[in-house]
Amino acid sequence: MASTISSLFGYAPNILGIPKPPPVPPKALPASWYSSPEMYELERRAIFSKKWILITHTLRFEEPGDFYRFEEAGFSFVLCLDREGNLNGFHNICRHRAYPLISQDEGNAKILSCKYHGWSYGLNGKLAKAPRFDDVPGFKKEEQGLFPVHVHVDNLGFIWVNLDSSKNPITWHEEFKGVDTQERFLNFDFSQYKFNHTWHMDGNYNWKTLADNYNECYHCTVAHPDVANLADLSYYYTVSTPGHIQHFSRPKEDKVEDDIQNASTYYFPNACMTVSPHFFYLMRCVPTSAGTCSMEYEVYRHKDASDKDFEYIDGFFKRVLDEDKHLCNAAQKNLNAGVFVNGQLHPELEII
Repeated sequence: MASTISSLFGYAPNILGIPKPPPVPPKALPASWYSSPEMYELERRAIFSKKWILITHTLRFEEPGDFYRFEEAGFSFVLCLDREGNLNGFHNICRHRAYPLISQDEGNAKILSCKYHGWSYGLNGKLAKAPRFDDVPGFKKEEQGLFPVHVHVDNLGFIWVNLDSSKNPITWHEEFKGVDTQERFLNFDFSQYKFNHTWHMDGNYNWKTLADNYNECYHCTVAHPDVANLADLSYYYTVSTPGHIQHFSRPKEDKVEDDIQNASTYYFPNACMTVSPHFFYLMRCVPTSAGTCSMEYEVYRHKDASDKDFEYIDGFFKRVLDEDKHLCNAAQKNLNAGVFVNGQLHPELEII
Protein backbone atom coordinates (compact mmCIF):
# COMPACT_ATOMS: atom_id res chain seq x y z
CA MET A 1 0.00 0.00 0.00
CA ALA A 2 2.77 2.45 0.93
CA SER A 3 4.62 1.92 -2.36
CA THR A 4 1.42 2.10 -4.42
CA ILE A 5 0.18 5.30 -2.78
CA SER A 6 3.63 6.89 -2.99
CA SER A 7 3.90 6.26 -6.72
CA LEU A 8 0.44 7.72 -7.34
CA PHE A 9 1.37 10.98 -5.67
CA GLY A 10 4.70 11.53 -7.39
CA TYR A 11 7.27 9.46 -5.55
CA ALA A 12 8.18 7.51 -8.66
CA PRO A 13 10.98 4.94 -9.08
CA ASN A 14 14.40 6.12 -10.24
CA ILE A 15 14.22 6.21 -14.04
CA LEU A 16 17.03 8.67 -14.83
CA GLY A 17 19.97 6.42 -14.01
CA ILE A 18 21.06 8.58 -11.07
CA PRO A 19 23.24 6.55 -8.67
CA LYS A 20 21.14 5.25 -5.83
CA PRO A 21 22.13 5.71 -2.19
CA PRO A 22 22.71 2.62 -0.04
CA PRO A 23 19.45 0.78 0.68
CA VAL A 24 17.63 1.83 3.82
CA PRO A 25 14.85 -0.02 5.64
CA PRO A 26 11.44 0.90 4.21
CA LYS A 27 9.11 3.13 6.16
CA ALA A 28 5.35 3.50 6.26
CA LEU A 29 3.51 6.48 4.82
CA PRO A 30 3.55 9.69 6.90
CA ALA A 31 1.05 9.60 9.77
CA SER A 32 -0.59 12.78 8.49
CA TRP A 33 -1.69 10.91 5.36
CA TYR A 34 -3.92 8.78 7.60
CA SER A 35 -5.79 11.71 9.13
CA SER A 36 -5.58 14.69 6.76
CA PRO A 37 -8.91 15.85 5.27
CA GLU A 38 -6.93 17.32 2.36
CA MET A 39 -5.30 13.95 1.65
CA TYR A 40 -8.68 12.26 1.83
CA GLU A 41 -10.15 14.65 -0.74
CA LEU A 42 -7.13 14.07 -2.98
CA GLU A 43 -7.66 10.30 -2.71
CA ARG A 44 -11.32 10.73 -3.61
CA ARG A 45 -10.38 12.60 -6.78
CA ALA A 46 -7.25 10.67 -7.79
CA ILE A 47 -8.15 7.15 -6.68
CA PHE A 48 -11.80 6.48 -5.90
CA SER A 49 -13.19 8.43 -8.86
CA LYS A 50 -10.56 7.20 -11.34
CA LYS A 51 -9.54 3.62 -10.52
CA TRP A 52 -11.34 0.32 -11.00
CA ILE A 53 -12.79 -0.89 -7.68
CA LEU A 54 -13.93 -4.41 -6.80
CA ILE A 55 -17.53 -4.26 -5.56
CA THR A 56 -19.48 -7.54 -5.54
CA HIS A 57 -20.19 -10.75 -7.48
CA THR A 58 -22.69 -11.68 -10.18
CA LEU A 59 -24.04 -14.43 -7.91
CA ARG A 60 -26.07 -11.75 -6.13
CA PHE A 61 -28.01 -10.88 -9.30
CA GLU A 62 -30.50 -13.68 -9.89
CA GLU A 63 -33.52 -12.01 -11.51
CA PRO A 64 -34.06 -9.12 -13.95
CA GLY A 65 -34.70 -6.00 -11.93
CA ASP A 66 -32.42 -6.97 -9.05
CA PHE A 67 -30.54 -3.90 -7.84
CA TYR A 68 -28.04 -3.06 -5.10
CA ARG A 69 -26.85 0.25 -3.74
CA PHE A 70 -23.20 0.80 -2.82
CA GLU A 71 -21.01 3.56 -1.41
CA GLU A 72 -17.36 4.40 -2.07
CA ALA A 73 -15.71 7.42 -0.41
CA GLY A 74 -18.90 9.48 -0.51
CA PHE A 75 -19.96 8.33 -3.98
CA SER A 76 -23.31 6.51 -4.02
CA PHE A 77 -24.15 4.30 -6.98
CA VAL A 78 -26.51 1.52 -8.03
CA LEU A 79 -25.93 -1.72 -9.93
CA CYS A 80 -28.92 -3.39 -11.58
CA LEU A 81 -29.68 -6.28 -13.91
CA ASP A 82 -31.93 -5.36 -16.84
CA ARG A 83 -34.32 -7.56 -18.80
CA GLU A 84 -31.71 -8.22 -21.49
CA GLY A 85 -29.29 -9.60 -18.92
CA ASN A 86 -27.04 -6.54 -18.94
CA LEU A 87 -25.47 -5.39 -15.69
CA ASN A 88 -25.73 -1.60 -15.55
CA GLY A 89 -24.32 0.94 -13.15
CA PHE A 90 -25.48 4.49 -12.35
CA HIS A 91 -24.70 7.18 -9.85
CA ASN A 92 -27.48 7.30 -7.28
CA ILE A 93 -28.49 10.79 -8.36
CA CYS A 94 -31.73 11.84 -10.04
CA ARG A 95 -30.97 14.08 -13.03
CA HIS A 96 -33.67 16.53 -11.99
CA ARG A 97 -32.65 17.90 -8.57
CA ALA A 98 -29.91 15.51 -7.39
CA TYR A 99 -32.14 13.61 -4.97
CA PRO A 100 -30.96 10.03 -4.23
CA LEU A 101 -32.83 7.77 -6.62
CA ILE A 102 -32.57 4.64 -4.44
CA SER A 103 -32.93 4.71 -0.65
CA GLN A 104 -32.84 0.99 0.17
CA ASP A 105 -29.74 -1.23 0.02
CA GLU A 106 -31.28 -3.75 -2.35
CA GLY A 107 -34.48 -4.73 -4.09
CA ASN A 108 -36.16 -5.64 -7.36
CA ALA A 109 -37.91 -3.16 -9.63
CA LYS A 110 -39.19 -2.82 -13.17
CA ILE A 111 -38.47 0.89 -13.13
CA LEU A 112 -36.41 3.19 -10.90
CA SER A 113 -38.50 6.07 -9.56
CA CYS A 114 -37.35 9.17 -7.69
CA LYS A 115 -39.37 9.90 -4.54
CA TYR A 116 -38.88 13.67 -4.85
CA HIS A 117 -40.65 14.77 -8.05
CA GLY A 118 -41.51 11.43 -9.61
CA TRP A 119 -38.95 11.22 -12.39
CA SER A 120 -38.63 7.58 -13.48
CA TYR A 121 -35.89 5.67 -15.27
CA GLY A 122 -35.61 2.32 -17.00
CA LEU A 123 -33.13 -0.31 -15.84
CA ASN A 124 -30.89 0.89 -18.68
CA GLY A 125 -30.71 4.35 -17.11
CA LYS A 126 -32.79 6.14 -19.73
CA LEU A 127 -35.39 8.63 -18.55
CA ALA A 128 -38.85 7.06 -18.85
CA LYS A 129 -41.04 9.76 -17.36
CA ALA A 130 -40.71 13.36 -16.15
CA PRO A 131 -44.16 14.53 -14.96
CA ARG A 132 -45.46 17.67 -16.73
CA PHE A 133 -42.26 18.12 -18.75
CA ASP A 134 -43.72 16.89 -22.05
CA ASP A 135 -44.54 20.37 -23.28
CA VAL A 136 -41.58 22.23 -21.77
CA PRO A 137 -39.73 24.01 -24.62
CA GLY A 138 -36.19 22.76 -25.15
CA PHE A 139 -36.53 19.77 -22.83
CA LYS A 140 -34.79 16.77 -24.38
CA LYS A 141 -35.74 13.54 -22.69
CA GLU A 142 -32.90 11.61 -24.32
CA GLU A 143 -30.35 13.86 -22.62
CA GLN A 144 -31.69 13.29 -19.10
CA GLY A 145 -30.59 9.72 -18.44
CA LEU A 146 -28.84 8.73 -15.23
CA PHE A 147 -25.12 9.41 -14.88
CA PRO A 148 -23.47 6.12 -15.93
CA VAL A 149 -20.90 4.13 -13.99
CA HIS A 150 -18.42 1.96 -15.90
CA VAL A 151 -18.90 -1.75 -15.11
CA HIS A 152 -16.62 -4.73 -15.75
CA VAL A 153 -17.23 -8.41 -14.96
CA ASP A 154 -14.06 -10.49 -14.75
CA ASN A 155 -13.55 -14.17 -15.60
CA LEU A 156 -14.53 -15.26 -12.10
CA GLY A 157 -17.78 -13.29 -12.04
CA PHE A 158 -16.58 -10.47 -9.81
CA ILE A 159 -18.04 -7.05 -10.58
CA TRP A 160 -15.85 -3.96 -10.77
CA VAL A 161 -16.80 -0.32 -11.25
CA ASN A 162 -14.99 2.80 -12.36
CA LEU A 163 -16.60 6.12 -11.38
CA ASP A 164 -14.61 8.19 -13.87
CA SER A 165 -16.94 10.58 -15.71
CA SER A 166 -14.86 10.17 -18.86
CA LYS A 167 -16.29 7.94 -21.57
CA ASN A 168 -12.90 6.25 -21.91
CA PRO A 169 -11.34 5.67 -18.48
CA ILE A 170 -8.27 3.57 -17.90
CA THR A 171 -9.14 0.01 -18.94
CA TRP A 172 -9.61 -2.73 -16.37
CA HIS A 173 -6.91 -4.81 -18.04
CA GLU A 174 -4.39 -2.00 -17.71
CA GLU A 175 -4.81 -2.14 -13.93
CA PHE A 176 -5.70 -5.76 -13.19
CA LYS A 177 -4.70 -8.00 -16.09
CA GLY A 178 -4.17 -11.52 -14.77
CA VAL A 179 -5.76 -11.00 -11.38
CA ASP A 180 -8.67 -13.29 -12.29
CA THR A 181 -6.49 -15.99 -13.87
CA GLN A 182 -4.23 -16.73 -10.92
CA GLU A 183 -3.17 -20.37 -11.01
CA ARG A 184 -4.31 -20.93 -7.44
CA PHE A 185 -7.89 -20.06 -8.43
CA LEU A 186 -7.99 -23.22 -10.55
CA ASN A 187 -8.76 -25.10 -7.32
CA PHE A 188 -12.09 -23.29 -6.97
CA ASP A 189 -15.22 -23.23 -9.13
CA PHE A 190 -16.90 -19.96 -8.19
CA SER A 191 -20.13 -20.98 -9.94
CA GLN A 192 -20.63 -23.58 -7.19
CA TYR A 193 -21.00 -20.96 -4.46
CA LYS A 194 -24.18 -19.17 -3.45
CA PHE A 195 -24.58 -15.77 -1.81
CA ASN A 196 -25.32 -16.22 1.90
CA HIS A 197 -25.27 -12.94 3.83
CA THR A 198 -23.70 -9.53 4.33
CA TRP A 199 -22.44 -7.89 7.50
CA HIS A 200 -20.45 -4.79 8.36
CA MET A 201 -18.37 -3.09 11.02
CA ASP A 202 -17.69 0.61 11.47
CA GLY A 203 -14.10 1.62 12.08
CA ASN A 204 -12.71 4.78 13.67
CA TYR A 205 -9.67 4.71 11.45
CA ASN A 206 -8.47 5.69 7.99
CA TRP A 207 -9.05 3.10 5.27
CA LYS A 208 -5.29 2.75 4.69
CA THR A 209 -4.77 1.75 8.33
CA LEU A 210 -6.75 -1.42 7.66
CA ALA A 211 -5.13 -1.92 4.24
CA ASP A 212 -1.67 -1.88 5.82
CA ASN A 213 -2.83 -4.24 8.56
CA TYR A 214 -4.39 -6.70 6.11
CA ASN A 215 -1.33 -6.94 3.89
CA GLU A 216 1.08 -8.29 6.49
CA CYS A 217 0.90 -11.18 8.92
CA TYR A 218 3.84 -10.02 11.02
CA HIS A 219 1.26 -9.22 13.70
CA CYS A 220 -0.52 -12.57 13.51
CA THR A 221 1.64 -14.36 16.10
CA VAL A 222 0.77 -11.76 18.73
CA ALA A 223 -2.70 -10.56 17.76
CA HIS A 224 -4.46 -13.53 16.11
CA PRO A 225 -4.32 -16.66 18.31
CA ASP A 226 -6.56 -18.66 15.95
CA VAL A 227 -4.25 -17.96 13.01
CA ALA A 228 -1.09 -18.61 15.02
CA ASN A 229 -2.50 -21.93 16.24
CA LEU A 230 -3.29 -23.15 12.73
CA ALA A 231 -0.79 -21.62 10.31
CA ASP A 232 2.96 -21.99 9.92
CA LEU A 233 3.67 -18.27 10.09
CA SER A 234 7.34 -18.74 9.25
CA TYR A 235 6.13 -19.61 5.74
CA TYR A 236 3.54 -16.83 5.32
CA TYR A 237 4.45 -14.39 2.55
CA THR A 238 2.92 -11.99 0.05
CA VAL A 239 3.62 -11.25 -3.59
CA SER A 240 2.95 -7.70 -4.78
CA THR A 241 1.97 -7.23 -8.40
CA PRO A 242 0.46 -4.23 -10.20
CA GLY A 243 -3.00 -3.68 -8.76
CA HIS A 244 -3.08 -6.54 -6.28
CA ILE A 245 -1.25 -8.45 -3.56
CA GLN A 246 -1.38 -12.24 -3.32
CA HIS A 247 -1.17 -13.88 0.11
CA PHE A 248 0.30 -17.36 0.61
CA SER A 249 0.17 -19.57 3.70
CA ARG A 250 0.30 -23.19 4.81
CA PRO A 251 -0.77 -25.10 7.93
CA LYS A 252 1.45 -26.37 10.69
CA GLU A 253 2.42 -30.02 10.17
CA ASP A 254 0.22 -31.19 13.04
CA LYS A 255 -2.72 -29.14 11.74
CA VAL A 256 -2.90 -30.41 8.16
CA GLU A 257 -6.25 -32.13 8.73
CA ASP A 258 -7.67 -28.93 10.20
CA ASP A 259 -6.23 -26.73 7.47
CA ILE A 260 -8.37 -23.92 6.16
CA GLN A 261 -7.19 -24.07 2.56
CA ASN A 262 -7.62 -20.65 1.08
CA ALA A 263 -6.40 -18.14 -1.46
CA SER A 264 -6.40 -14.51 -0.34
CA THR A 265 -5.93 -11.48 -2.57
CA TYR A 266 -5.90 -7.76 -1.84
CA TYR A 267 -7.18 -5.56 -4.69
CA PHE A 268 -6.06 -1.94 -4.77
CA PRO A 269 -7.34 0.34 -3.47
CA ASN A 270 -9.62 -1.08 -0.80
CA ALA A 271 -10.97 -4.59 -1.36
CA CYS A 272 -9.90 -8.13 -0.58
CA MET A 273 -11.25 -11.61 -1.19
CA THR A 274 -10.52 -14.96 0.44
CA VAL A 275 -11.81 -18.19 -1.07
CA SER A 276 -11.81 -21.65 0.53
CA PRO A 277 -13.50 -24.95 -0.36
CA HIS A 278 -16.43 -24.07 1.91
CA PHE A 279 -16.93 -20.36 1.39
CA PHE A 280 -15.52 -17.12 0.07
CA TYR A 281 -15.85 -13.66 1.47
CA LEU A 282 -15.37 -10.25 -0.08
CA MET A 283 -14.44 -7.23 2.03
CA ARG A 284 -14.50 -3.58 1.04
CA CYS A 285 -12.99 -1.02 3.40
CA VAL A 286 -15.18 1.94 2.42
CA PRO A 287 -13.83 5.37 3.41
CA THR A 288 -16.45 7.58 5.04
CA SER A 289 -14.13 10.42 6.10
CA ALA A 290 -10.42 11.04 6.63
CA GLY A 291 -10.55 9.15 9.91
CA THR A 292 -13.42 6.69 9.58
CA CYS A 293 -14.50 3.83 7.36
CA SER A 294 -17.06 1.07 7.06
CA MET A 295 -16.00 -2.53 6.45
CA GLU A 296 -18.57 -4.12 4.15
CA TYR A 297 -18.55 -7.92 3.93
CA GLU A 298 -20.26 -10.33 1.55
CA VAL A 299 -20.20 -14.04 2.41
CA TYR A 300 -20.81 -16.82 -0.12
CA ARG A 301 -21.28 -20.49 0.78
CA HIS A 302 -20.25 -23.47 -1.33
CA LYS A 303 -23.27 -25.54 -2.35
CA ASP A 304 -21.72 -28.71 -0.88
CA ALA A 305 -20.48 -27.19 2.38
CA SER A 306 -21.93 -28.73 5.53
CA ASP A 307 -23.35 -26.46 8.21
CA LYS A 308 -20.46 -27.44 10.47
CA ASP A 309 -17.74 -26.60 7.94
CA PHE A 310 -19.35 -23.35 6.83
CA GLU A 311 -20.04 -22.10 10.34
CA TYR A 312 -16.51 -22.98 11.45
CA ILE A 313 -14.70 -21.05 8.75
CA ASP A 314 -17.20 -18.17 8.79
CA GLY A 315 -16.71 -17.80 12.54
CA PHE A 316 -12.94 -18.14 12.21
CA PHE A 317 -12.62 -15.21 9.85
CA LYS A 318 -15.12 -13.06 11.73
CA ARG A 319 -13.04 -13.41 14.90
CA VAL A 320 -9.87 -12.45 13.03
CA LEU A 321 -11.53 -9.47 11.34
CA ASP A 322 -12.92 -8.24 14.66
CA GLU A 323 -9.43 -8.46 16.17
CA ASP A 324 -8.09 -6.39 13.27
CA LYS A 325 -10.74 -3.75 13.90
CA HIS A 326 -9.58 -3.24 17.48
CA LEU A 327 -5.93 -3.11 16.41
CA CYS A 328 -6.69 -0.43 13.82
CA ASN A 329 -8.89 1.62 16.16
CA ALA A 330 -6.10 1.78 18.74
CA ALA A 331 -3.35 2.55 16.22
CA GLN A 332 -5.38 5.33 14.59
CA LYS A 333 -5.69 7.20 17.89
CA ASN A 334 -1.91 7.55 18.00
CA LEU A 335 -1.71 8.39 14.30
CA ASN A 336 -4.06 11.29 15.06
CA ALA A 337 -2.13 12.49 18.12
CA GLY A 338 0.69 14.19 16.20
CA VAL A 339 3.60 12.46 17.96
CA PHE A 340 4.24 9.53 15.61
CA VAL A 341 5.60 10.33 12.13
CA ASN A 342 6.10 6.93 10.51
CA GLY A 343 7.62 3.62 11.49
CA GLN A 344 10.27 1.35 10.06
CA LEU A 345 8.86 -1.64 8.19
CA HIS A 346 10.34 -5.11 7.98
CA PRO A 347 11.67 -5.46 4.41
CA GLU A 348 10.29 -8.99 4.04
CA LEU A 349 7.40 -9.31 6.50
CA GLU A 350 5.72 -5.96 5.84
CA ILE A 351 5.70 -5.49 2.08
CA ILE A 352 2.71 -3.17 2.16
